[in-house]
Amino acid sequence: MTIYHFVGIKGSGMSALAQILHDMNYHVQGSDVEKRFFTQQALEQSGIKILPFHRDNIKPGMTVIAGNAFPDTHEEIEEAMKLGLPIIRYHRFLGTFMENFTSIAVTGAHGKTSTTGLLAHVMKGAKPTSFLIGDGTGKGDREAEYFVFEACEYRRHFLSYFPDYAIMTNIDFDHPDYYANIEDVFSAFQEMAWQVKKGIFAWGDDEYLQKIQAKVPVLFYGFGEENDFQARNIVKTTEGTTFDVFVRNTYYNTFEIPVFGDHNVLNSLAVIAICHYEGIEAEIIADQLQTFTGVKRRFSEKKVGSQIIIDDYAHHPTEIKATVEAARQKYPFKDIIAVFQPHTFTRTQTFLDEFAESLNKADKVYLCEIFGSARENHGKLSIEDLQKKINGSEIITEEDTAPLKKHENSVILFMGAGDIQKFQSAYEQQLQV
Repeated sequence: MTIYHFVGIKGSGMSALAQILHDMNYHVQGSDVEKRFFTQQALEQSGIKILPFHRDNIKPGMTVIAGNAFPDTHEEIEEAMKLGLPIIRYHRFLGTFMENFTSIAVTGAHGKTSTTGLLAHVMKGAKPTSFLIGDGTGKGDREAEYFVFEACEYRRHFLSYFPDYAIMTNIDFDHPDYYANIEDVFSAFQEMAWQVKKGIFAWGDDEYLQKIQAKVPVLFYGFGEENDFQARNIVKTTEGTTFDVFVRNTYYNTFEIPVFGDHNVLNSLAVIAICHYEGIEAEIIADQLQTFTGVKRRFSEKKVGSQIIIDDYAHHPTEIKATVEAARQKYPFKDIIAVFQPHTFTRTQTFLDEFAESLNKADKVYLCEIFGSARENHGKLSIEDLQKKINGSEIITEEDTAPLKKHENSVILFMGAGDIQKFQSAYEQQLQV
């Protein structure tokens, strides 16, 4: 029996893939750094062994799946080479694995994780479905007909995939440490589009996605009249959102989602479109949409005293704007307090003005030190450069989150892709004092 050994098993994609293989009765183990990551809990619950990195972890007969973050000079990869073991990079393994199913890639600059989670939840209400979500969640089903997975455009990794279907949520300039500009991002998505085998579902109100060419049908969803799948008569309340769906201008059904903001209507519309195309009944789609509880670190909320504390992965100006708007829909009578930690110096520098513009939509802004990558040259940029552009903003530290206490009866939004959770934990501990 093959043992799959994951080098860097705590990575969000890696941990999800390890869970899928484990669920399908393969022997799975992995190694990583000692630091605790949010992805660990699911691995531990599955009883998957996690070892500290060491070349002795590698034994004859194993197949090694290597995380994208680890070079060939990593001690475990070197040992595997020495023993002549198969070594497969994460995205290559995934590319081969998905050939056993009707595969659906979910890609886009924003909304990938939420849409993948929602699609997996809705589809498994109709047919056995395996899925891999970028929040570290994975589920394998031995009977699976569908495989739903998040496909990331970073470093063009998604070009390892030749899926049956693709959802493209949007094209926006991000990852400025890798992509030169929006045209460069578009070229990667265009290349991905040529690789799709059956159909593409794209947000039709996006000027770049309008230009996508493919060998398969491209179906558009959105708010505009010219979309194949259109959301009309949108009603937003503090409980959620209701909307009618028209397919090529013919009424299809009314759907209700327990989530907030236009971006969640669009994510739902993408899911409805692909399920409709695959012949899944409207009733099943509607029932599953109503019971979706969300994915990790996307508008995850809790009530502490008079405050609502929300943790969200928003780390790009477009995402911050969407998160603030969603909070306003759900809590129209509360102040929205943004606590933001910029992720990487390159992204902060590239979007300095756009970050300021998005954050200014909150009632008050607190900033945390920039979460930098070891690979980056910091230059002269500092968090003060962003602070200057945001009216009345303050800088807080992990040691002193006390200023947040004075915002009674407010929503505190902790946003970022780095380690913003440590600021939230520090604040929650302060509240208990």
